[in-house]
Amino acid sequence: MEYRVLGKTGLKISRMGFGGIPIQRIDAAGTKKLMHQLLEAGVNYIDTARGYTVSEGFLGEALEGIREHFVLATKSMARTKEAMAADIETSLKNLRTDHIELYQVHNPTVAQLEQVIAEGGALEALLEAKAAGKIGHIGLTAHAIEVFEKALELDWVEAIMFPYNIVETHGEDLIKACTEKNIGFIDMKPLAGGAIEDASLAMRFVVSNPDITVVIPGMATEEEIAQNLEATNNTAPLTAEELVGVAEVRKALGTQFCRRCNYCAPCTVGINIPGVFLFEGYLLRYGLEGWARERYATIPVKASACVECGACEPRCPYGLPIREMLKKAVAEFGE
Repeated sequence: MEYRVLGKTGLKISRMGFGGIPIQRIDAAGTKKLMHQLLEAGVNYIDTARGYTVSEGFLGEALEGIREHFVLATKSMARTKEAMAADIETSLKNLRTDHIELYQVHNPTVAQLEQVIAEGGALEALLEAKAAGKIGHIGLTAHAIEVFEKALELDWVEAIMFPYNIVETHGEDLIKACTEKNIGFIDMKPLAGGAIEDASLAMRFVVSNPDITVVIPGMATEEEIAQNLEATNNTAPLTAEELVGVAEVRKALGTQFCRRCNYCAPCTVGINIPGVFLFEGYLLRYGLEGWARERYATIPVKASACVECGACEPRCPYGLPIREMLKKAVAEFGE
């Protein structure tokens, strides 16, 4: 197992970590088996979130007796000091630990990030928890380029999580900037939310980028862990055959896959177009129907509000048929 230092945190972590979203598909006993498999393989970085329903709780139970071997990272969508302080306490209780190595602001918009850093914002609670030893370091996760750019300017951000995979490379320059600024980079969605079927090729592509500190595929089975470990541990340059495979994946998904660059915004009726497609991906590819529908229900303006004005489509750099894709999302979600 290759280990990297997670930027200015100084944490020494495995190049491949464990993404905790799919734990929602299994049970506590299954989670425990996975954690012991990771321990034996030398994987020591675990990612979860307050929003992943049972994930923190199952992990806390599974890590009893082996907690000291792992670096734990979780995150909260709280934006105020009071709400963040409460979430930190809940995470500590769920994970059955007295400290969490990395606590992250979970996927804020630019406006929400301003709220986080303002007086009475979530950052105050994070800094107090850090001073008290409840959390070790503070990070941020994002899906939007503009949030990534803003995060790079904030001196309290020690690690950034953002999607990067064969078909989502729009953050590549910012990922390189993380290296230059000594900010740890955590790669989520290495399989593009399950859209990339060849998991080994997807993982090989990600780790071929030296600016990726750690990649965290979501895994729910021992077989998935073994497959991803084999791919991640292969540090040889991509072969000519693999490069052809990368090109084929891009060709297959390039006309039908939302990369969440947000260039389609603003929608004339206020639909968060990338958000719709994000939750649709969870619904169709992750096997998390209940969770995906619950999250979709929180979107103020549903895909069904589309008036088919078409203003978004010329702005999409990938030429996606957004109107037709929104219709498909309406069919899947029912609204």
